[in-house]
Amino acid sequence: MIALSDIQAALGKIRADIRVSPCPRSEAFSGLTHNTIFLKLDNQQRTGAFKERGALNKLLTLNPEERARGVIAASAGNHAQGVAYHAGRHGIRARIFMPLPTPLTKVSATRAYGAEVVLDGANYDEAFAKAVENARQDGLTLIHAFDDDTVIAGQGTLGLEILEQHPSIEVIVAPIGGGGLIGGIGCAVKESNPKVRVFGVQPAKLPSMKAAVAEGKPVTLKAATTIADGIAVRRAGDRTLPLVQKYVDDIVTVEEEEIANAILLLLEREKTLAEGAGAAALAAVLNRKLPLEGKKVAVLVCGGNIDVTLLARIIERGLVKDGRLVRLRVHLPDYPGALHRLTGILADHRANIVETAYDRAYHGVNLGDTAIDITMETRGPDHIAELLAALETAGYTHERIL
Repeated sequence: MIALSDIQAALGKIRADIRVSPCPRSEAFSGLTHNTIFLKLDNQQRTGAFKERGALNKLLTLNPEERARGVIAASAGNHAQGVAYHAGRHGIRARIFMPLPTPLTKVSATRAYGAEVVLDGANYDEAFAKAVENARQDGLTLIHAFDDDTVIAGQGTLGLEILEQHPSIEVIVAPIGGGGLIGGIGCAVKESNPKVRVFGVQPAKLPSMKAAVAEGKPVTLKAATTIADGIAVRRAGDRTLPLVQKYVDDIVTVEEEEIANAILLLLEREKTLAEGAGAAALAAVLNRKLPLEGKKVAVLVCGGNIDVTLLARIIERGLVKDGRLVRLRVHLPDYPGALHRLTGILADHRANIVETAYDRAYHGVNLGDTAIDITMETRGPDHIAELLAALETAGYTHERIL
């Protein structure tokens, strides 16, 4: 396994080219969780994620012959960008295999950094298998996304930074995909201060490291889709698992809705953009998945490369969950002035209509009547209850559409 000295050496090598990302206190999340929450914002790296730490550390170890031949990697996006960006800066040719469902924003960014992108495979594991085969054929050096000691040491520099910024930190919470990030951080932190507790977070749909710890060896899970695509790894690493077993106190899982809500809260409360993988650790803290009370906690927000169409859907669903967006189906007589009366009631209660849709043939509508679906912006659950009571008093048949 890697040692603290490997991570310290990595920090010395990459520090000139990697930003020391901020780790400010979050007043909003501290109040919500009854802890002192610090957000380690590695989504502010040049490529939008922590992955370039490990990628750069690996690139700097290549000999002249390896640099001349070029490198190859497989990634769902962030590792790809880290390899592409720093390989380009050092004049090294890079070929990146990415799964077919990879968000366009990540594919475009990787190409923009100068790498050759090959879209192949339904998921990371299939893309990785193609990259390994291609590396053998063309004599390219494979830069693994997580199961490589040099890469792990590079990711571990995040742990050293947190300790420098907050020497009295008591807990660190990080997401887990293949385990390179938390393995490196765990080693860096525990070997520096064994009293600091380290927790890992995985999506409930793909808890590969949690399964590996339970089995005592890496196991391959069935493919699954998650909004935390950056940590959607079906099999934990062979080199990362021993690090997790030695240094990580516990691993918890979070649901898709919890991750989505964390993304929305980061955007609203902290003006910080995070992708699913980057918000997973905060989701665990906000949803009380960890035994934390009155602790000084560093939460990693380690990636911000989210597809804008997905972000739009997350925002909309988050507003629905919070009761700030509601859709009602109201039955009303189909004659002039009926809609005017209905909208007058809604206006009196200060609901803002954003969308309407009529239907005269479905939803059990009587002849001579119509059903109208109305989507409205509201102030929250109490406001929705007020609207429903007003419609009830006015004699309207109605239902809430979930």
